[in-house]
Amino acid sequence: MDEIRVVSASAEVAAPAAEVFALIADPARQPEWDGNDNLSASTSPRVTAAGDVFEMTNTSGMVRQNHVVAFTEGRRIAWRPSPVDEPQPGHKWQWDVEPVDALRCRVTHIYDWTELTDASRLDRARSTTADNLLASIARLKALAES
Repeated sequence: MDEIRVVSASAEVAAPAAEVFALIADPARQPEWDGNDNLSASTSPRVTAAGDVFEMTNTSGMVRQNHVVAFTEGRRIAWRPSPVDEPQPGHKWQWDVEPVDALRCRVTHIYDWTELTDASRLDRARSTTADNLLASIARLKALAES
């Protein structure tokens, strides 16, 4: 049986797409909605384009660089994390935000590890489920709707 290497989850959020996207694209806000409680802080500016790199400190104190590989303002952002100044291991986090109407949007969170090359990260990748992604969406939803 082939291993599933792309996991996704979606939910509707009762907030405008632009507001929800702004929470995702601002690294300083990411620890507030991280459903894995893995992110601690970032002083990087808001992402505005593919090619941007933002740094994030995780709860164990390690700093990661996140290389933005897709960006459409208000709609899509995706990044590949890596240790600082080291090659990217190949996994990708993506967020898609689609307006339903002026006051609601559909948020999809995707974890894609089809190109993951670092064998030491495989167990962690395999353990990332739709429920993990939904935990982040739920926190993002609560933040955006408050």
